[in-house]
Amino acid sequence: WSNSSELHPSFTLASPPGLEGVQCWLSIPLCSAYALAVLGNGAVLLAVRAERGLHVPMYLLLCMLAAIDLALATATVPRVLCLYWLGSRQIGFGACLLQMFLIHALSAAESTVLLAMALDRYVAICHPLRHAAVLTAGTAAKVGLVALARGVLFFLPLPLLLLPLPFCGPRALSHSFCLHQDVMNLACADTGPSVVYGLTAILLVMGLDAVLICLSYALILRAVLRLAAWRERLKVCGTCVAHICAVLAFYVPLIGLSVVHRFGKDLAPLVHIVMGHVYILVPAVLNPIVYGVRTKQIQRRILSWMHVTG
Repeated sequence: WSNSSELHPSFTLASPPGLEGVQCWLSIPLCSAYALAVLGNGAVLLAVRAERGLHVPMYLLLCMLAAIDLALATATVPRVLCLYWLGSRQIGFGACLLQMFLIHALSAAESTVLLAMALDRYVAICHPLRHAAVLTAGTAAKVGLVALARGVLFFLPLPLLLLPLPFCGPRALSHSFCLHQDVMNLACADTGPSVVYGLTAILLVMGLDAVLICLSYALILRAVLRLAAWRERLKVCGTCVAHICAVLAFYVPLIGLSVVHRFGKDLAPLVHIVMGHVYILVPAVLNPIVYGVRTKQIQRRILSWMHVTG
């Protein structure tokens, strides 16, 4: 176990089995989705910055969501494209741990921002007179700091717990990038502390956030049902549609990936690879589309840019 290659090995990233000859073609949808994510989230950031009417907490939080999605996609997709285009399947130990940390920390930050957006909707609907006083630009900035601190503090121990472990035997990952459970399963030593801490961190961050988001919407639903007119109910619910889509786009792939890790040992390797790509790219692609459709100011700003460039 003192062998440095066992303590600090390189790992083999997964590629679609039996399709090595057409990997360049398989990279086209992945590259297209990444380009959409960069363009869409970049457009949201620029549009909110340009439109003074959008300098409110809800859209400042949306900017944070867009920035996190960009960072998460950029931390993974370019390395995956190197795998498909150049056949570069080996990733160093340090690079793998860094990528793993970024994926989990940024996911935690995204979960925190989604919770803050849910609380914003709750205050706006259930306590509208207090909304402007409670949720200010300063509050949004504090949410951003808390989101980053929460991601770092909860998920920095994950790579630190793996750092001293030896890795012997096959070092082939089941995804095209590094995830904690995937890397941990390759260790040939006791991973009990890493298992316990990883599960605890997930439950205290994503699990708790999901419960609080559901609670917020339960209270919102109760307030909506108290409204007499159906038109008012639909109008209020319409303000939550984009955020509900963002929550589903984040948590459904997260749950799907967790289920595949827990119960999918007998599934085809391609399923693991596809679920990993879905987890990384679906929120980054869908969020700007949903908010662009639901927000007229963002639409107008993007259309004006298209008209100028046209």
